[in-house]
Formats: sequence, structure tokens, C-alpha cells
Amino acid sequence: AAYSPAALSAALSASSNITGRTVYVGNLPATASVDELLNLVHFGPLESVRVLPEKSCVFLSFLDGATAAAFHADATIKKLSLHGQELRIGWGKPSPVPAQVALAISQSNASRNVYLGGLDESVTEEQLRDDLSRFGLIDQVKIVRDKNIGFVHFLSISIATKVVNTLPTEPNWANKRVNYGKDRCAYIPKSQQAAAQQAQAVAAQSLVSPQSAVAGFSPFSTYAPFGTDVLGGGAPGGVATMNRTVYLGNIHPETTTEDLCNSIRGGVLQSIRYMADKHIAFVTFVDPGAAFTFYNVASYQGLSLNNRRLKMGWGKNSGPLPPPLALAVHSGATRNVYIGNIEDFETFTEERLKRDFGEFGDIELVNFLKEKNCAFVNFTNISNAIKAIEGIKAKPEYANLRIAHGKDRCANPPRSGPQGGARRTASGNGPNSAEPISAIGEGEDGEMLGGEEVFINADGEVEEHHEGSAAKKEQEMVVDASEQTVVA
Repeated sequence: AAYSPAALSAALSASSNITGRTVYVGNLPATASVDELLNLVHFGPLESVRVLPEKSCVFLSFLDGATAAAFHADATIKKLSLHGQELRIGWGKPSPVPAQVALAISQSNASRNVYLGGLDESVTEEQLRDDLSRFGLIDQVKIVRDKNIGFVHFLSISIATKVVNTLPTEPNWANKRVNYGKDRCAYIPKSQQAAAQQAQAVAAQSLVSPQSAVAGFSPFSTYAPFGTDVLGGGAPGGVATMNRTVYLGNIHPETTTEDLCNSIRGGVLQSIRYMADKHIAFVTFVDPGAAFTFYNVASYQGLSLNNRRLKMGWGKNSGPLPPPLALAVHSGATRNVYIGNIEDFETFTEERLKRDFGEFGDIELVNFLKEKNCAFVNFTNISNAIKAIEGIKAKPEYANLRIAHGKDRCANPPRSGPQGGARRTASGNGPNSAEPISAIGEGEDGEMLGGEEVFINADGEVEEHHEGSAAKKEQEMVVDASEQTVVA
């Protein structure tokens, strides 16, 4: 279902929401369990769950404010309910992640889920719950019988840490494997990924719309869970704008621009600038909400290419688009050019298309769908694609071909799962789907804001400064493989 800007703005403009990572869930039915409630939470790992049965409420503390805000917005709009009773969604008090928890996450990838291997065939879930409840409250116990392994979700990472540190010292657990598993709340179903992406996009559009640009108004005054520093700093006059440029670092030397685009999902790209000699890239999305979604999904799940995990950050905040380009994007312009009605593929070869279209700018990928008599030329930015369409139509040899904008495959929703950065197969590259969204501005390369900072000095060298991110997960993104399509 589509989210109206008014509904989403109301959800994201909750009062007293400063920099909190804790979401309040109230009006819980007396018959509902924590297990049932957490089945509805799929935006990221939880640091702790605080249950107050006498007040019929729960406080869900995520690892950061951005994930909390994403869940808050989705839960508010969907009007979550349990046992036919609508839940109340609000904000808890802001608080930092406890230092010991942050250390356990950074050193051991700790979560509130404890993995137990080598279990006796006779052990039951009830026995595990009875044994381990001495450490603290338990959310869920699951045994995978054919593998003799179990997963016990506690209500906090701190409790799980005690379990992982203590069990190996006990005689009854001496020959068992004890470690951390992945928090079930970090598994994001495809349907919710799309909803989250749409929510972020609509929110971003409403927050940067002309109606917001009134004297003395700052869209971040009630949107602070995401943090103005994380999303790109402030504009003149104290009005903050959402950033659209994501920084990628630690890129393997053999990685190509095509490889990067095959792994980028979540929104239409305005441009991608890959500086191979410095092993970095700046990816500017058309929509700031899409940039935000991509950044968070890639940060939590991990994004790897050629067996090397990429560093994630924010590029320097973007400025407004020139009105003509904004209008073109609104009308369907992308960096992908569709060439249809091709009858002779011996004439219109990949080399020919690269030569003819390369006059207008750098090309990321040329792809053919011969069974549909068409090809796609993906540029590294939208402006060059627009120039190419205008220029190619003037060439006599292309007079009988259909030239239009295709859909950017980077706009496909993100998916969870292992991703090894494989190159395209002979049948073609990854997907081209999702509608283009109205553009806001061109990202400026050279500076990254947020958890890591990158600055290019006067000699063109990259200087990096790191702040440990306790919440990053090692699971990688997967590349989709659906068909390219054309914008009518």
C-alpha cells in the first residue's frame, strides 16, 4: 500500500523524538506474549526488550536511532495490532548503547540470540528454557532437531553475553558449542524491505518539499532520530537537508563500476563516481530516502565485493538539482538508455554501441536482450544519458530504432543473503526495475560524513578517520537477476 506524505510525516514527526533508539509499544493485550510482538519487528537487531506487564507496554531498544525510526514509522502507518487490539507506538527516553554491550558487539558480533551446538537428541525446548532462564528473561527457544542445534533469544544482549561467557565453564556444557546467532528481528522480509524503502522515500520528499522551506522551519526539528550529522549536515540558515550521496571505501582493485552497480539496490541513481586508484566510490541517489535505506541495509547486513567488505559512509551533502534535470527525472529520465527494434545484432554490436554512445559520457554497462530485439546502455549519470538520447536520435543509422530511458536496475529493493560480488553472466546483468523518483540534487564528491570520515587532501590522497560501529552485521547483500525493462 502507498503511504501518503501526510501520514508518514505525522509518523516521523512524533513529539519528544530527539535522538532516541527506544520505541514504546503500548496497549498490549494481557494475553499477548513478547514472542508474538517481536514477530512483528523486522528492521534490525535489538539491544534490549523491557517488558512492563503492569502497564501493558514494552520498550524496544534498537542499536541506533535510525533503525528505531524506521520501525516507528512503519508500525505507526500499518497500525500494528495483536489479538485484534491496536497497539500504541511512541518513543522512549534517549540513551546510548551500554559500553560493555558495544564492546561485545564489536569484538564478538554479540546479539541477544545464543547459538547452541551439539545438543543431545533428547533435550527439549522446554528443558532449555528451564535451564537458561536462570540468566534472565527469554523471548524464544528453537531447536533444529535434524542438526541438534538450538537458538535461544534473550531479552537483551547483556544477558546473552553472560550466557555465552558462562556456559562453556559449566560441566554440563563442556562439550557443546556456544556462540552468538543472528537476531531474528534483523531478518527483513522482502515485503517489509519494499515498505521501508517506500516509507523513507515519501518521508524524504515531504521533508524537503517547498512547503518545508518556510522561514525559521527546520525539518529536523522533529526528525532528529536520524541525526542531522549522519544525514549530511545543515544548510545555510540552520535548515538541514537529507543527504543523497553514499560513500563506499575499501573497494577491491579488480572491482568495476558494473560490479558496484550490481550490488547497489534500493533506489534510482543520479550518478556513480568510482575512483579506482583510491579504492573509493561516491554513489548519489535521486532520492535521499533511498540513499538512507541503502546505507542502513548495507551497513547492517554487510556489503562485500570480490571477498572484501566495503566501508560505508556519507558523502558531502548534496545541493539542489538544476530545474531542467529535476523535471526530466520526474518525467522518467534515468541513467539507462533503451534501444529497441534492433533487427541486426551483427551491426549493432556491444563495441558499436560503446563507441557511438561513449561520445556522450562514461558507460557502466551495455546489455542485450536479443530475444526482445533490444539493448540497454547504462551511463554513470543521468545527465549523460539524456544527452545520449538526444544525440543518438540525430544519427541516421539509428533512425528506425526506438530510443528511450530504461529503468535503473539499482532501484530494485535490497535483499538479504550472501553476496559474493559475482560479475554478470552471458545472459545479461542484474535487474532494472522500480519507478524513478523525483530528484533533489547532485552529490559533491570528496568528503564523507557520519560513522567514518574521508577527506581528499591537496595531493589527491584519501585520509580516513574511523569511529567503531558496534551495530554492523556480517551478512551480505545478494544481487537480483530479473529482466531489464523500459520506461514508456
